[in-house]
Amino acid sequence: MTGRMIDMAIVGGGLAGGLAALAVHRAHPELRLALFEAGETLGGNHRWSWFASDLDAAGEDLLEQFRKVEWNDGYEVAFPAHSRRLGSSYRSLASHDFDAALRRALPANTIRTRSRVAELLPDGITLDSGEHIPARVVVDCRDFLPTPHLRGGWQIFMGRLLRTPEAHAVPRPIVMDADVRQHDAYRFVYTLPLGAHDLFIEDTYYADRPLLDRNALSGRIDRYCERRGWQGEIVGGETGILPVITGGDFAAYRRSLGPPGVVRTGARGGFTHPLTSYTLPFAVANALALAREARLPGEQLAAIFERRARRHWAAMRFYRRLGRMLFDAAAPAERYRVFERFYRLREPLVERFYAGNPTLGDKLRILSGRPPVPVPAAIRALLGKGSPLVHERS
Repeated sequence: MTGRMIDMAIVGGGLAGGLAALAVHRAHPELRLALFEAGETLGGNHRWSWFASDLDAAGEDLLEQFRKVEWNDGYEVAFPAHSRRLGSSYRSLASHDFDAALRRALPANTIRTRSRVAELLPDGITLDSGEHIPARVVVDCRDFLPTPHLRGGWQIFMGRLLRTPEAHAVPRPIVMDADVRQHDAYRFVYTLPLGAHDLFIEDTYYADRPLLDRNALSGRIDRYCERRGWQGEIVGGETGILPVITGGDFAAYRRSLGPPGVVRTGARGGFTHPLTSYTLPFAVANALALAREARLPGEQLAAIFERRARRHWAAMRFYRRLGRMLFDAAAPAERYRVFERFYRLREPLVERFYAGNPTLGDKLRILSGRPPVPVPAAIRALLGKGSPLVHERS
């Protein structure tokens, strides 16, 4: 069955796809859009967080209508030999609030959940049901898939939402508590005080293999909460495995995604922070760029985003080098020292680092001084090949 021609089919209702649909609809409410998501809700089961300094005024405006938690009193980090409070404002958005806001903002017939795409071509998409939807522009915003074309490690995490019977008295986010047992990976615990009685606690690992042991991680969160004196009811949670990209053949990776003429953005398009796995600032920027050029033919839009992807890959080169140092040069139990030293640097540098726009001076400061790994090993890491980002059979 073939449906009516639409102006734009956006495939993938996660962060990148949802923001793209919102930005395009706000800029061009007359365009016929459809947002296709394989799951039952938009955004899945996730929490996205960012520093206020990550976004410009246009980006802040795009996110204005989403209900989110905001902390303007800074955040904390902790390591075995160093702890610090930084002043940057921090934000966090839950996927259920993401879904609710998009359903309010977009026309009812725009969102199509439980719609898995079987084929995606420049002139339309075909669903698993056999329905074909022709479209002037097709935008691929689906999740990253493991690939032999890119190298690196993995960020593995388990989060838990804890509701405490008494006020927990945690005043601000603890973005990185690495003063914990490392377990053969760079491990830290991330805590967000979402309300007077709600704590989101996430156990995170920079690991060589994409293996998530739910029982082990749950037990470690139990012990961390006991150590901090936090007790309560578990009312939610999430898990995830994200790529930490250290190198590869990006052109070959992009070619492997499918035929030219499709606009490819989001994590699958390569728009991530290769070291932190952050995507929100890039998803916002791409959504606004798509809205500015939404009236162009699909082929031209696809070419624009191909150039954006290549520029992003080039701009992230420094972070891929740092990732090679982290995974290849440092022993797993000593990897925390890389971040411990980093968090001794000046706060404006830290902000630019997370936003993905460090200056040349920032890069020199990050790499200068006594290195956290032996110099020969660091050099080998900068030149090393690393491991392909493919899932191993367990």
